Amino acid sequence: MRATANGIDIAYETLGSPAGRPLLLIMGLGAQLIHWDEEFCRLLVEQGHHVVRFDNRDAGLSTHFHDKGVPEAGAPAPYLLDDLADDAACLMDALAWPAAHVAGASMGGMIAQTLAIRHPERVLTLTSIMSTPGPEIAPPTAEALAVLMATPPADRDGVLEQALRTWSVIGSPGYELDRERITTLAGTAYDRCFDPAGTARQLAAIMASGSRTESLAQVKTPTLVLHGEADPLVPVAGGQATAAAVPGARLVTYPGMGHDLPRALWPDIATEITKLTSA
Repeated sequence: MRATANGIDIAYETLGSPAGRPLLLIMGLGAQLIHWDEEFCRLLVEQGHHVVRFDNRDAGLSTHFHDKGVPEAGAPAPYLLDDLADDAACLMDALAWPAAHVAGASMGGMIAQTLAIRHPERVLTLTSIMSTPGPEIAPPTAEALAVLMATPPADRDGVLEQALRTWSVIGSPGYELDRERITTLAGTAYDRCFDPAGTARQLAAIMASGSRTESLAQVKTPTLVLHGEADPLVPVAGGQATAAAVPGARLVTYPGMGHDLPRALWPDIATEITKLTSA
């Protein structure tokens, strides 16, 4: 489905009954709505949620800012995380949701935090997953930064190979690497939309948006912070800083979890979110 929100088109999908608790899932850098695995979403539906997953601007089937090109070093970012948060709020308008529970992963956690800061009345609960109040707080390891900044492949086969390299570095060392799932998802995402320049524009937004630490101190929304203890891309210090910044936030960390959501942890993660949204 598509909605016009904040002056752009946003592609989204709904799962579950509209009578369920509204839960907006926000994905991370360069990721698409399909990166919220449908099986994981179904767990959330079974626990009473009406789930909406969507493509951020410059990802998937939502509006891409092709005319902005690839941001040059030192140049102003084409947009900020504020704009991405406003996109989410306007999507809620299109869904006729006065407010919703909001969960975001990685950059999606940054957007969710910004949404709670800018539109506190729209956020019933906040779940920030493998995220941080600012990129300077929990910088990536050299190896993780190298895969993040690697030159985009030229073709589909290259994308699949790069996906395996990337997740072998930033994925969860405590869990077996699911090579088949990684390549299948990477192929599906490539066929749906491949726009590395869009990812670069999103990254520019992250870097230009600064720290949210001071603003998060004013957030009164019930907050859950989930983070992997073995995350090399956004180390666990990012989750610890998020939980410390938001009054009353609860921090849950997972040994062996990196910068992904291992299938084995889906039931526990879904249950933690449900504890928050059903309180």
